[in-house]
Amino acid sequence: MLENPRSPRVRAVAKLRKKQERTASGLFLLEGPQSVAEALGFRPHLLVEMYATPTAFERHLEVAEAAMEVGVGIEFVSEGVLEAMADTVTPQGFVAVCRQFPTAVKEIFAASPTLIVVLEEVRDPGNAGTIVRAADAAGADAVIFTGRSVDLYNPKLVRSTTGSIFHLPIAVDVELSDVVARAREAGLTVLAADLSGEELTTVLPLLKRPTAWVFGNEARGLSPEHSVLCDHAVRVPIYGHAESMNLATAASVCVYQSAFAQRI
Repeated sequence: MLENPRSPRVRAVAKLRKKQERTASGLFLLEGPQSVAEALGFRPHLLVEMYATPTAFERHLEVAEAAMEVGVGIEFVSEGVLEAMADTVTPQGFVAVCRQFPTAVKEIFAASPTLIVVLEEVRDPGNAGTIVRAADAAGADAVIFTGRSVDLYNPKLVRSTTGSIFHLPIAVDVELSDVVARAREAGLTVLAADLSGEELTTVLPLLKRPTAWVFGNEARGLSPEHSVLCDHAVRVPIYGHAESMNLATAASVCVYQSAFAQRI
């Protein structure tokens, strides 16, 4: 059992909380039994190291069995070691080190997608991760992060996807102009989520078409130069007294509305 929180191995794992280290190593941090289980079920080849406390191991034997089935070893660690490795204040007993696995944007559009989600300058990792999870749940074909958005492998973002990061192709560090050009070439309509746009309920016929949704910064939305790249601007109506809607919530509504329309 690994028991020294100051050992070089523990410090190496803990360093993955920093973007600079993730970029240099090509690795990222994965926490919690659910996220680890999704990695084991969908992309076990990405797992480099896996750690668990004995208590968590006994509590989540299904994760241990899944690891055994795909030949991934689990090393026991003390509670103190796990806390030193993890990004969360109260970790859930499992930590893993994974290889990063971004998808090339050309591969996404070569697969004839019908629903794409694009994040332009989305900075909050919780919002970004929730949007990835919603896109996965709605059956989107891919998610694309432009270079101005938060790092896909930020620990909070990874946690907030609850494993969805392993379910669908995700491209990173792309220019929005390149995404829009590729989307149009692939026959997709590009919709910008924007407070000045048409009400979502008035553009329902558009949503039946192959679509790329573009979501901008939490505070500022899309810049004017990026808004004009898109085919239409669309807003989610607010029928109650709320001053505004959280970006991840609005994105979920938009993506699901497209999913509904494409399945009717």
